[in-house]
Amino acid sequence: MWARGLWALLAALRAGWCLLPQAGYLHPDEFFQSPEVMAGDILNLQVYYPWEFLSSSPCRTVVFPLMTSGVTYWVIKSLQELDMCSSCINSYTLLVSPRILFTIFSFILDYSVYRVAPFWEADPWKALVLLAGSYVTLVFYTRTFTNTLEGLLFALLMVLISPRKSNGSLVEPTSSPLIGIITTAGFFNRPTFLAFALMPLLYWTGFIVDSQKSIKTVMNHFLKLVLCACFTATVFITADTFYFTSMSLDNIYSIKKSSVLDVLGQLNEKIVITPFNFLRYNFNPNNLALHGSHPRVTHFAVNGIMLFGILHVLAICAGFKMLKKYIHQLIWVKPHCHGSSGLSVHSEGNPTLLLFYLVPLGFLSLFSHQEPRFLIPLILPLVLFSTSQNRAVKWKHVIIFFNVLGALLFGCLHQGGLIPCLFQLEQLVHSPESSNHPRHYSLLFAHTYMPPRSLLNIKKRDTHIEVIDMAGCEEGALCQAVEQQANTFTCNNCHVFVIIPGTVRATITKCGVSFKNETLVFPHLSMEDPPQIPFLFSGKWRSQLGLYILQVDRDQQHL
Repeated sequence: MWARGLWALLAALRAGWCLLPQAGYLHPDEFFQSPEVMAGDILNLQVYYPWEFLSSSPCRTVVFPLMTSGVTYWVIKSLQELDMCSSCINSYTLLVSPRILFTIFSFILDYSVYRVAPFWEADPWKALVLLAGSYVTLVFYTRTFTNTLEGLLFALLMVLISPRKSNGSLVEPTSSPLIGIITTAGFFNRPTFLAFALMPLLYWTGFIVDSQKSIKTVMNHFLKLVLCACFTATVFITADTFYFTSMSLDNIYSIKKSSVLDVLGQLNEKIVITPFNFLRYNFNPNNLALHGSHPRVTHFAVNGIMLFGILHVLAICAGFKMLKKYIHQLIWVKPHCHGSSGLSVHSEGNPTLLLFYLVPLGFLSLFSHQEPRFLIPLILPLVLFSTSQNRAVKWKHVIIFFNVLGALLFGCLHQGGLIPCLFQLEQLVHSPESSNHPRHYSLLFAHTYMPPRSLLNIKKRDTHIEVIDMAGCEEGALCQAVEQQANTFTCNNCHVFVIIPGTVRATITKCGVSFKNETLVFPHLSMEDPPQIPFLFSGKWRSQLGLYILQVDRDQQHL
C-alpha cells in the first residue's frame, strides 16, 4: 500500500509542478520545435521560425505539433473568441497549456509500466514509484520535446510487443496494425525512433514466428503491419506536404474554394518527406558539427549518468557481466559441449530488457552530436530492469538524493530566470500605460538561451516591439549592440532593455551606457557562463545566480 500512496503523491507533484509552472529552461527545442511554431500559425503571434520548419528545408513533421501545441492554442483562441475568457491568451497560458497536455500524456508511461511489469518480472507499484520519482519524468516528460513524444511512443510499443499473462498463461501480442502505426508515427516524429524500436520489433517477430505453426498466419501479421505503416506514412506525407507548400495555417484557413485546385496542384509538384530530409541533414558530419560534436562515449559515460544516475551504472555493469558470460561460453563452454543445442546465459535480471536499453544507447552513440535528452525514452526499460530482483532497493537513498538534486537543478535553476523575465516583459509591454500611450520597446538578450518570442504575446501586426538575440556574443559585439540601441532613440516613448545573466553583469558596465532601472530575476543558472565560486560565498551570490533586466537611461546614455 505504501507504494501506491507514494506513487499518487508523486503523480500529484508532476501535475502541480506543471501548473506552477516550472521555470527551468532545458533546451531551446522545447519551444522551437512545437509551441513557437504553432503560436505563429494559429495565434498569429510574432515568433521565430526555426530552419526545420521553413519551406526551403522541411525536416520536422507538422503533425505532432498540430496535435499537441496546436490543439491547445486553438482551444484558448476559441475560448477568447467566444468571450468565455477575455484574456485567455497570455504568457502563462501560452507556456502552460501545451505542457498540461504533455503532462497528461506522460501518464502513458505509468500505464505502460503497470501493464508490462508482471511479464518482465518486476513489481508494478515499485516500478511506478521509481518511474514517477525520477526527475526525468518530472521535468523532461512534462515539456514539449519531440524526445518526450518519442519516449511515449516507445512505451506504447513496449506494451504492444509484450505478451500478457492471463490465467497463468501467456497471451501472445497480436496488435500488428497498431505496431505498424506506432512505429511509423515514431519514425516521422524522430527518425532515431528506429533505434529504440529495433529490439522490440525483433522480439515481437521472434515471438510471432515461434508461436505460430502456420506460415500463412505469420504472413498475415506482417501484411497488416506493412499496410498500416504505409497508410500512416501517407497521412504524414500528405499533411507535411500541404503545410510546407502553404507554409502557414493562416493561409490554409483562408483558402477559398476557387483556389483549392491550385493548392492540390502544388502538392503534386512537391512531395515533402520530412524524415528523409532529417536523415540527409544529420548524416552530414559538417551539419552535426554546427550543433556541437561530442566524443562517441558521451552517452555511455556522461549523459546516461546525468539522466539516470546509479540506475545507468547498474545497467552498464550488468551488460558487461552478460557480455563476459557470453564470451566465456563461446570460447570455453561451446567447444566442449557438442551435444548442447545452444548457449545458455543466466544474467542478473532479464537479458532482453538489458538489450532494450543498451542497443538504442549503442546506436545513438554512433552519431557525434549527443545530448542527454536523446536518451529519455530509455527510462521505461531501465526502470523495469532496475525493479526486477529489487536491484534498486539498496540504492534508494542515493536515488532519492540524485532525483531531488536533478529536479531542482533542471526544473528550477537551469536558465530559470528567462521564463519569469518574459512574463514580466509581457506585462510591461501590455500594460495600460503602453496601451494609452504607444511605446517602442527594444529587448536585447545576451548570454541566455533563445527567448521564445511567443511568450511576449505580440501580434504579427504590432511592430512596436523588437527582440534582439545576441546569444553568447563576445564583449565587443555586445557593447556595440547596446551602444547602437542607446544612441538610436528616435521618439520620446522609446525604451531599451538589456537582459543578461548576473555572471556577465560586470561586462555591461564597460560599454559606456548607464541604466536607470535594474530588476534581478532569481534564480537563474547559466552553465555557459557559470557563477564564480568565490562570489557564491559572498554577499553577491544572488547576482551570480540571477538574471538582470536593465533599462537604458535616456537622459544619461553615456557614463
